[in-house]
Amino acid sequence: MAMKFEKKSEGEYLLDVQGYVCPHPQIYTKKALEKLKSGDVLEVLFDNPSSSESIASMCDSNGNEIIEKSQLAGKFSWKIKKK
Repeated sequence: MAMKFEKKSEGEYLLDVQGYVCPHPQIYTKKALEKLKSGDVLEVLFDNPSSSESIASMCDSNGNEIIEKSQLAGKFSWKIKKK
């Protein structure tokens, strides 16, 4: 399965890294956030539970805010607001 990065609407983006294992979801999330402007929101879809810890610590260290977290049937959907 291929990683997918797309613009959903103005200031909202989607990154789908389902099927990838660490450290790939974190790396793709970091690269996607680098492309966004301050205040933009990135929704990250992933299904590797250990990625949640690495993505959360990356957001803590670079100042981006996780504004929403949901989990359904082993799939995670996080919304990250770029600082």
